[in-house]
Amino acid sequence: MRRSVLIFVAATLASPAIAQLLPQVGQAVGDVTGPVSGTVNGVLDRTGLDLDAATRPVRELARDRIERLNRFIQANRQTIEPDDLGQPARRGVILLVEPDAASLAAARRLGYRAGETQMLGSLGISAMELEVPQGASLAGALRTLRKALPGKTLTADPIHFPSAETETNGKAPARPAMPAINTPVGLIDGGVGSSVNVRAQQGFASGAPSPSDHGTAIASLMRDAGVTNVMVADVYGRDPAGGSALLIARALDWMVGQRVHVVSISLVGPRNPLLERAVAAASARGTTIVAAVGNDGPAAPPAFPASYPAVLAVTGVDAKDRAMIEAGRSLHLDYAAPGAGILALNARGEDKRVRGTSFAAPLVAARAAAALGNGANVRATLDREARDLGKKGPDDIFGRGLLCETCARR
Repeated sequence: MRRSVLIFVAATLASPAIAQLLPQVGQAVGDVTGPVSGTVNGVLDRTGLDLDAATRPVRELARDRIERLNRFIQANRQTIEPDDLGQPARRGVILLVEPDAASLAAARRLGYRAGETQMLGSLGISAMELEVPQGASLAGALRTLRKALPGKTLTADPIHFPSAETETNGKAPARPAMPAINTPVGLIDGGVGSSVNVRAQQGFASGAPSPSDHGTAIASLMRDAGVTNVMVADVYGRDPAGGSALLIARALDWMVGQRVHVVSISLVGPRNPLLERAVAAASARGTTIVAAVGNDGPAAPPAFPASYPAVLAVTGVDAKDRAMIEAGRSLHLDYAAPGAGILALNARGEDKRVRGTSFAAPLVAARAAAALGNGANVRATLDREARDLGKKGPDDIFGRGLLCETCARR
């Protein structure tokens, strides 16, 4: 049985809000059109439904989510296992916040061996990997360490999935004529194909950067919305363990180091204390993070990172500005944007009709970048721009209103 890995995450506190966004593990982001299968090669394998969720009852979305996660674990048993809450997580990886010499010594006494240390300088965080003794399960290792290290924050390294669902062929209307937005916007996702011009693309996984349909579609929507300066962090590449918490942490660290003050993340997963701390650290350094609420329906657990307090949580609407039935939920909801009936490019440069809250988030990120570029307060500006939908005032279906309704090709 392969040796497991334990990651110690150390925060060298430059400010009280120091934190880290730890990535998760997953499969390479592939073709949005790929069928759900045991090989877990496509975005649908990781995120989606085998039928258009808009035609399916909400209760089926919740059932499908559980079945899909179970299939994902079974198909990737060499790299993925359930954590103590039954969530897909990186095999053998435990995250300990703010380790110290005493914690390390205690772990060594239990048979863990120290590995590589990752320094995330822009976030003020370091991460030490420890190997868990052979035969230890993730859930068992968590129980053991929590008993040995009371008062310490210990967590698994859960998987986050792209929040996209379907893709079909589409006709190509003229691109919207949007004013240029020169403020850099970051994208943490899969790689972006050559069909979309980006300023920089950095790989954080084996085989990265590698073009993906999901990442390319999101980047193309940013460009349609007027963003001229897209910075891409590919946390999937061609790595079976791509998308890990540590990779996403390194990607966010890179964004902060590159002075990218708006970052779009169309990935969803369970609450994680290290990810929450990372988001807080980036926010404290002036970064606005925009995230999609996912597509598992309103009966699904709250989506993260969208639900973290510092994040702008985004849902999607269809071509008639109706709430998407498959839209997930978050602990708070900020805005809505087009997420269905819109066109985006895939990695081969083909126009595809896409659906999912994944595709709403980059549109809101574009408007956040426009506000920032004008020296305005981002949230106050977006609140003024948003068109109220549903019942009067903020609500838990559309948030504070619809943004960027003419940004995408519909």
